[in-house]
Amino acid sequence: MSHSRIFLFLFISFNMFGNVPIAKTPIPSRKAILKLTALAADNLSESKFEQSLANSRLALHYAINGNDDCLIAESYNTIAANYEELSEVDKAIYYYKKGLVYANKTTNDTIKNALNNNLGNMYCFEKNDFDVGINYYKKALEYSTNIANAGRVYITNMNITWAYFYKGSFDKGEPYLDFINKHQKTDGDETTIVAANMLNGMFFTNKLKFDKAELFFKKAIELGKQDIDKSDLSYAYEEYAKLLMKKGDYKRAYENLALYNSITKTLRDSNKLKRANIVGVNLELDEYKRKVDTIENEKNLQFVSLQKSIVIVVLFIIAMIVVLLLLYSVYKNYSFKKKKNAELIIANEELLLAKEKAEEASYLKSQFVSTISHELRTPLYGVVGITNMLLDEHKELADSPHLNSLKFSARYLLSLVNDVLQINKIEENRIILESLTFNLSDEINLIKNSLSFIAKSHNNHINVIIDPTIPEYLIGDKLRFSQIIINMVSNALKFTNNGEVNINAELVKIENKAHFIEFNIQDNGVGIAAEDQEKIFDKFVQIGRKEIDYQGTGLGLSIVKRLLELFDSTISLKSKIGEGTTFTFTIAFDHDPIKTIELINKIQVDLTSSEIFTVLVVDDNKINQLITKKTIEKNNYKCTVVDSGMDALELLETEKFDIILMDINMPLMNGFETTKRIRQKGIITPVIALTAFDKEEITEEALSAGINDIIIKPFEPILLFKTINQLLYKTDETVIV
Repeated sequence: MSHSRIFLFLFISFNMFGNVPIAKTPIPSRKAILKLTALAADNLSESKFEQSLANSRLALHYAINGNDDCLIAESYNTIAANYEELSEVDKAIYYYKKGLVYANKTTNDTIKNALNNNLGNMYCFEKNDFDVGINYYKKALEYSTNIANAGRVYITNMNITWAYFYKGSFDKGEPYLDFINKHQKTDGDETTIVAANMLNGMFFTNKLKFDKAELFFKKAIELGKQDIDKSDLSYAYEEYAKLLMKKGDYKRAYENLALYNSITKTLRDSNKLKRANIVGVNLELDEYKRKVDTIENEKNLQFVSLQKSIVIVVLFIIAMIVVLLLLYSVYKNYSFKKKKNAELIIANEELLLAKEKAEEASYLKSQFVSTISHELRTPLYGVVGITNMLLDEHKELADSPHLNSLKFSARYLLSLVNDVLQINKIEENRIILESLTFNLSDEINLIKNSLSFIAKSHNNHINVIIDPTIPEYLIGDKLRFSQIIINMVSNALKFTNNGEVNINAELVKIENKAHFIEFNIQDNGVGIAAEDQEKIFDKFVQIGRKEIDYQGTGLGLSIVKRLLELFDSTISLKSKIGEGTTFTFTIAFDHDPIKTIELINKIQVDLTSSEIFTVLVVDDNKINQLITKKTIEKNNYKCTVVDSGMDALELLETEKFDIILMDINMPLMNGFETTKRIRQKGIITPVIALTAFDKEEITEEALSAGINDIIIKPFEPILLFKTINQLLYKTDETVIV
């Protein structure tokens, strides 16, 4: 196409690439290659395709050998132009893009402008991909502005206008049309005037200003008749016919459309004739493409071969140096090997001794953790159990905030003790989060009430703000979540006096069933200095001890950080001395009404039974005996309590029981030994271990002794009765897990 969608390949001048380094190969000279590329472009303008391709291929060969990126880009531009004239659109785009790769390696904006403009022509008016084409046009406009070529700036603005109008984006094309109208007299010429008038006609047609549009179309047609190239005239007839159709002047519209078809046919016949004269060229195009690629491949292979030769020489020199160094090193090593061997023998003996001590220390640590865990859980079982007994026996205390806070605090203390004593498990990610149904608002308000005594002691007020869009029931590990909130809020209360602590929960995002809730714990207390803000998440760190005696172990925020890692979350803070601190973290809880109902149904176990079972409790702790007996009898079971394993064996000689609840840590004869002797007597009554030991520590020995299941104290009564029912009714396999 030779109209104002200008085809920029006839732009070469011998001094335009003066800023590009001259090729290293002196023969042929760069000037000779430039003449060859100019000749190829002239051949193309005269439709001498075979000659143009031959000359551009030879120029490309010389340019590649000379590593001249600018001339390589120019040669590819001419090759692509030949393909475009021969209607090989995809091949033309391929070589335009290849030329652009080399052009982008140079600082020459002229060749970059030409290639981007030509690619814009191909995508807009051959591929009808206007978005891609307009992007290329805009790059061409940038380069034509850089080289201060007013003519090319004008042509590129016209191309962009035309593309936008063909796309139907008249508002986007209007600024470019304004530029054309403003610079037509100074930068336009007789090759662009027809298109400029036609574009104005298209614009005013779109604006429904038909009379003004018709004036522009008539002027475009009048000027087009005087031009040798009739392609723009044909487009003017076509667009004018569209205007007349909108006006309802169908006769004149048909006449102009007929003129458009006539000119288009003439141009098409002319192109057919031209292609008929060069029919043999198309047969050689694929072979030509392969030859062009071969030139580049040969050059690359030569370069790679040279690089390999250099590498081989360098490696040989390095190898010789390494051999010499190795010989020297062998000599030196042999001389001091005996000395080091003696030192290593001593070091190994010390390491073995240190290893044994480390293993012994690790064992003692495990024993210490196990003992402390047992000693703490046992009294906590009493606290939790007596609290439940008070609530059961004194219904008037059911709404007592003090008793509820006591129960909640005891349960939390149990969980906290477990986490503190097993912090190594947290760090090794050995804790698995549970999926429980809970009400977020209830949990937070329960925490608020349980911490009210701390708030009152510091004259603080706790505010709870819950986003109403948060679902009523969520699914997640509510106990771990409660630990996080309790640690954060209790910390805020301890470091705030006569102030406020705000607990904010806001739903920030929903992805499938996951509801991401952002929590902010804000206080207006003493604040944290910037240099201390990273330290506070370390274990046993307590900022401010020197000034104020704040109680605590220094583990709270460390545990919070590790618990949040289990939730795939992190914590951040903003603080300023004297103004307070805000901690922020986000946790994703599931909301699944169906799953929630299932979980609730699992909790709601029907423990009623018309049959009365007899239970033997073996425990040496009087408080534990009382609590366990009350729990059993509350479910209408008969309960007998003995103080030791010997008493249990003696009683089993004369009485029969449906279930045996066995303590493990008892004097004289522990629970394992007692159970073994029960089994030796042939008694198959199910035995459930009620123990404060960690389940993982005793599972293997419990199975060996014949114990059917293990329940860790303190425990929920519902878990106990569920386990008893499973064992008695054989509803589930009695396997300790």
